[in-house]
Amino acid sequence: MERTGCVVAGGGPAGVMLGLLLARAGVEVVVLEKHRDFLRDFRGDTVHPSTLRLLDELGLGAQFAALSRSVLERMKMEIGEETVIAADFSRLRGPHKHIAMVPQAEFLGLLAEAGAAEPKFSLHMGASVVSLRREAGRVTGVDYRDDTGVHELAAPLTVGCDGRWSTVRRELGLALRESDVPMDVWQVRVPKAGPGEQGVFARFGPGYASVTMDRGDYYQTSYLIPRGQDARLRSGPVEDFRARLAELFGWTPSQVSAIRSWDDVKLLEVTMGLLPRWHAPGALCIGDAAHPMSPVGGVGVNLAVQDAVATARLLAEPLRRGEVPVSRLAAVRRRRLLPTVAVQSSQRGEHEMLLRPALAGTLDRLPTPMRVVQRFPVLSGVTAYLGGVGLRPEHAPAFARRSGVDSYAG
Repeated sequence: MERTGCVVAGGGPAGVMLGLLLARAGVEVVVLEKHRDFLRDFRGDTVHPSTLRLLDELGLGAQFAALSRSVLERMKMEIGEETVIAADFSRLRGPHKHIAMVPQAEFLGLLAEAGAAEPKFSLHMGASVVSLRREAGRVTGVDYRDDTGVHELAAPLTVGCDGRWSTVRRELGLALRESDVPMDVWQVRVPKAGPGEQGVFARFGPGYASVTMDRGDYYQTSYLIPRGQDARLRSGPVEDFRARLAELFGWTPSQVSAIRSWDDVKLLEVTMGLLPRWHAPGALCIGDAAHPMSPVGGVGVNLAVQDAVATARLLAEPLRRGEVPVSRLAAVRRRRLLPTVAVQSSQRGEHEMLLRPALAGTLDRLPTPMRVVQRFPVLSGVTAYLGGVGLRPEHAPAFARRSGVDSYAG
């Protein structure tokens, strides 16, 4: 049987970040990622100011700056015939007055490369958790499958960073308290024709809600549909959907013709919820495994990274001793509950204020809170702070910091 100091299920942002931090703390850690690479369509590509600062603290700011990316300084929303700057990141303090938009595969590659430089770090691609191992009521590791078969991996702690459909969460028998959400999301790519509008821009109105992001040579576009209506809406001609996008964003028939069929329209089934308890003896869930987020604001990746930092800080010392008390596992949830609840409350507010009326066809004017932001632009800095930095932002633990690398402000 294989043994390690900590097994992390899931090689997304939370999992790879946690593995890197624990390895820098001297904990032997194995990260298991079920896919063979990090390349996936329509993953969260926004890296918020709190995470940018964290990368500086880890000595990775310069490497991150070298990745292919664009920046978002202001979030502009068109609601009916009116426009509002919903968040102005240029008003933030510090070197990172923007959101960086980087393909998640490149971001994960950077973290994995930094992890690979640590003797205690191991990343297994194409390895999926099958089940949890237990002894005397305590999780003692996992069984995982790769190309060579099923293997046993023992560890004093198993951390589920395996997303909204978490195997670890299911194996622990932990049930989400789910929130009602009004939408699912269709995701497509539309090629650019010339320079075009840059950044992120959104269109909301009676019967429609869509957000698109400039990704260099294409627009990564999310089109919201009423929850559970995917099959019904796909029964119509895809040409109607193409025409709708062209009307919303001013795209040419040639651009939207890249959506050849409904096969090019990917469905994200939106789930939002919160675990009342994130742990069991020997196991812990963080990130979307503990609190799947709405895609509103693109904050899920950054909240998950913050979870990973708090987890490493609280658990590194007991992991070095080879035993993690349940009280320490519970402390992770206590630390991260306030920012999680605050973000989800904000997302529910946006669902009810903006998305549900838009999808129901009743959004015919700028909602009052947005009208206030429009009238008093200084408030767009407050919304930028809440969305880009948030409550209780986490700093890199001392054991994980690397000096001698200047932060970047680009």
